[in-house]
Amino acid sequence: MNELSSLCEEALARPGGSQVIEFEGRWFDWGELRTVANGVATLISQSGAPDDAPVTFIPRNRPWAIAALIKLLAQGRTVRMVYAFQSPAAIAKNVAKLNSGIVIAGVEEFSAELEEEMRAAGRVGIALEDLDANLVEGLEKFDHQGKFSPADRPKVEILTSGTTGPPKQFPVEYAMIAGLLAGGTSGNQQAADPASQPPLLLYMPIGNISGIYSTIPTVLRGSRAVLHDRFNLDKWREYLATYKPKIAGLPPAGVQMVIDAGVPKEELAGLMAIGSGAAPLDPTVQSAFEKQYGIPILISYGATEFGGPVTSMSLKDVEEFGTSKMGTVGRPIGGAQLRVIDPETEKELPAGSEGLLEVVSPRIGSDWIRTSDLAVIDEDGFLFHRGRADGAIMRGGFKVLPETIERALILHPAISAAGVVAVKDRRLGEVPGAAIQFKPDQDAPSAQDIETHLREHVMATHIPVHWRFVDALPKTLSFKVDRPALTALFDDVASE
Repeated sequence: MNELSSLCEEALARPGGSQVIEFEGRWFDWGELRTVANGVATLISQSGAPDDAPVTFIPRNRPWAIAALIKLLAQGRTVRMVYAFQSPAAIAKNVAKLNSGIVIAGVEEFSAELEEEMRAAGRVGIALEDLDANLVEGLEKFDHQGKFSPADRPKVEILTSGTTGPPKQFPVEYAMIAGLLAGGTSGNQQAADPASQPPLLLYMPIGNISGIYSTIPTVLRGSRAVLHDRFNLDKWREYLATYKPKIAGLPPAGVQMVIDAGVPKEELAGLMAIGSGAAPLDPTVQSAFEKQYGIPILISYGATEFGGPVTSMSLKDVEEFGTSKMGTVGRPIGGAQLRVIDPETEKELPAGSEGLLEVVSPRIGSDWIRTSDLAVIDEDGFLFHRGRADGAIMRGGFKVLPETIERALILHPAISAAGVVAVKDRRLGEVPGAAIQFKPDQDAPSAQDIETHLREHVMATHIPVHWRFVDALPKTLSFKVDRPALTALFDDVASE
């Protein structure tokens, strides 16, 4: 048995009665999680599915979904993730594409479209509802002839964030997940008895890399967790008030939400630091937060393709450099290597030069991974993310980076968030279109007022041609700006 499967078996054997996960105000213990886990295993066995049959898993952030996942890992199965927050037709399409013989999901995911696809393919359906697991009527027996991955190399095929297009599957080896447990935990979870410490707050989707990396190690180490369906500011504040952690996490979008809501400084007084990542955080927002609350934000940078984060800011870095590195996403961690290259010559550039970022992530291998990220590495080894090269807007021969416009827009006192995308133009090829989210306590300025503000910070070629004013920017489940959804806001213009 591999290391991760052994750790999962050991966790499921823990005594009942001890708190594991709090969800919607109720604590679930190991006895309850074990009941769900064993129920799933029994149903798979009853279905006649072979031991090496992969499973398509459509989880929502629920204790019973975590229990089912731990059991699948204990069995050494390949698990293929699908996001639950899609239309029934999209879920059915993804299940067909992944071609697994078993599908496990919340009872609400088994739509008529999904069941029809599964019956035709001979797939087994297991529905999770609260602490119960049941075979779906008409989908009780395994009669699937798809190809299976080798039993000796189980994987978790997680989903990329879907920032620039549909989420894609990315295989994560069991050994990579097990390796996370060897390095210990951070912040207030470093004590000898993690169960005695404040629980960690989990809100990232279980199906992506941030969700896997935060959920599985937390549970297997014996730490307690408060599980939310997604990030919610009011629930985050309640968590701080109830458990008083020394270190807490916030998605980048949540940092601005705290500022906009005017959360009293006293509510955050017990925090030593806030960790953030999974999406860019505008330096002006970070600076405003740190000045208002006196709490450093420790940003990390990573990607699914790296197997997780490859850089991070630390409290030690803050103590040594203060605010002089504002805007950085930290220095390499875990043996990662970084370099910036010239996109034309592909030669490495010196410190302080902007170019394409390449990364060696030991979790993945020894090869350099080419990214589409523009970056600068300074003389002290700190990485500064400058945007995506593949997101540049080519406006009549001028290259315009959306991030440059977005950073300037955020400087306006009435603007809470901004997203800029390319909009097709008959004359210039592409022009910028900007979606604006205003602060709730500010009067909304006109587009002309915003243009006047922008001209003080960017060149004329960077002034958006089209504007959309929204209650909230569209986000992916990983809290990144959803670029396809943002682009869709300008579909009426593009079709003219």
